[in-house]
Amino acid sequence: MQKPPFEVADVIRDLAGADGAVPGLRVSQAQQRVLSNLAACRTAKLGGHVDTCDACGEVRVSYNSCRNRHCPKCQAQQRAKWLEARCEDLLPIQYFHVVFTLPAELAPLALQNKRSVYNALFVAAADTLKIIGADPKHLGADLGFIAVLHTWGQTLVHHPHLHCVIPGGGLSPDGTRWISCRKDFFLPVRVLSRLYRGKLLAALRAAFDDGELEFHGALGELADPKHFAQFCNRLREKEWVVYSKPPFGGPEQVLKYLARYTHRVAIANHRLTAVGDGSVSFRYKDYAHGNRQRIMKLDDVEFLRRFLQHVLPDRFVRIRHFGFLANRSRKKKLPLCRKLIDRVVDDDINPVEIAASLETINDDRAQCPKCRAGTMRCTESFDRQPTWSYTPRAIAFLDTS
Repeated sequence: MQKPPFEVADVIRDLAGADGAVPGLRVSQAQQRVLSNLAACRTAKLGGHVDTCDACGEVRVSYNSCRNRHCPKCQAQQRAKWLEARCEDLLPIQYFHVVFTLPAELAPLALQNKRSVYNALFVAAADTLKIIGADPKHLGADLGFIAVLHTWGQTLVHHPHLHCVIPGGGLSPDGTRWISCRKDFFLPVRVLSRLYRGKLLAALRAAFDDGELEFHGALGELADPKHFAQFCNRLREKEWVVYSKPPFGGPEQVLKYLARYTHRVAIANHRLTAVGDGSVSFRYKDYAHGNRQRIMKLDDVEFLRRFLQHVLPDRFVRIRHFGFLANRSRKKKLPLCRKLIDRVVDDDINPVEIAASLETINDDRAQCPKCRAGTMRCTESFDRQPTWSYTPRAIAFLDTS
């Protein structure tokens, strides 16, 4: 794949110091660490290795990746490994896609309490799906699903929402039958949205009572129990958004979706159209006008401010599995699901082959770029170079991404 002409790292190198501090922008320790990692990614600062082709002898020098999960350049291999593992979980049935959105009024609270609010979002959405799915009036089955947290919109604004990918059915309560949903309908979104609203507000009230929430700046008055209760009551009076997208087809469509969305960061490098002169321009989809491609231009400090909003707390898990796909249930219940599904897998639906066709990055990087016949093998490695003081221009010169 051709290197994009501009990268998020270019903006960081222009603005941030070696420690990740940005003049004019308050940056937390975790955000500083992200900025430092992204600026040094695939440069001599992180060391590197020498690869040699076992067929033609071509030699290539490559610098190491930072492996930070917020880095636009470090997600492909992690995504490939994750997808390979997910192939074993796929069922030969139709899948559905449900999105749970955090109301705009809660976004500032989420920014100040990312771990608590995002955890509450996961728990509320998962409980909602499991309760409504198990209700005999709707499906009457135990569901399994994958939930992926995204915190951004197309223009990098803070827009937390949860994407749930769900097989179209579930196990009967006694575990003896597979219960399928209708072909074009999963669960009623109005029922889902109202239970989700109640579950999330209850989780926030519990977090408040346990002293887990912090309130700063304009949110300071919410520290008062009376004001927080009024805030929750106002949220309870409005309709919340749960969106059920058109269903996927079979495993191939599910994997294509997961390949695009599971390991995304707030903005990919290929969306940047210009960097320099104190500004950053990037492409975005204008959903309000038929998904038209438009260009947004931001001050470089504002661009980084928006980007840093989406840095997650350390060790926070943003891809989670629930129901019969949960880690503690998967090994036992997935074989049972396959056995009970009243359908034989078509010969042309092979999840492993599909994943291999979607993610070939490991093979592409191992293949010799010169002869296209041999394999590039590591013959030498060298350590990071902390002894010299680097400048943004020096790092840009040594960038091998």
